[in-house]
Amino acid sequence: MSRDMRKYSRQTTIGLIIGALLILFIVGDGLIYLIYGQGAAYSGLACLLFGLIPIGIIALFLWFLGWIAKRADRD
Repeated sequence: MSRDMRKYSRQTTIGLIIGALLILFIVGDGLIYLIYGQGAAYSGLACLLFGLIPIGIIALFLWFLGWIAKRADRD
């Protein structure tokens, strides 16, 4: 039986990223809410979301470059 280690690695990486984001949003924003209140929690949530925009743009750009490289390898 063959194991696809690339698929396993991809699944593990995605799981770790999702887990880190959940901890960041739930624990981080939850602590802000408990310590400073609801208004600060909304501000913290907005800051977290706006802070993820550049990371998302970079990830999208890298995915696009990988897609282009895969299509170029077919030729």
